[in-house]
Amino acid sequence: MRTRTLIRLAVIASIAGFTTASLAATADEAKSAIEKAETADKQAAALKNQWTTAEKALKNAKAAVAAGKFDDAVKQAQEAEALSNASAAQAKEQDKLWPEAVVR
Repeated sequence: MRTRTLIRLAVIASIAGFTTASLAATADEAKSAIEKAETADKQAAALKNQWTTAEKALKNAKAAVAAGKFDDAVKQAQEAEALSNASAAQAKEQDKLWPEAVVR
């Protein structure tokens, strides 16, 4: 009886281990996420509206890759990409709206 219970627990633990291992990000996924973030950051730079928070998140993503923390790197890179996209959207919106703010 105890042996069967231990075997079941061992099987469940091994399945759980395989599941979590497959969910972990790889170095390639982290590098791909960083490339996307860099592309978005370059777009924001072209619009002359880079946010320092995006640059910091991108720097943190690169540091996480160097430390081998690929899950953290993907998370930081995705945050950097989102911030850079928001920065670009803000620049485009303000470009359209500034004439309404001019005092006549």
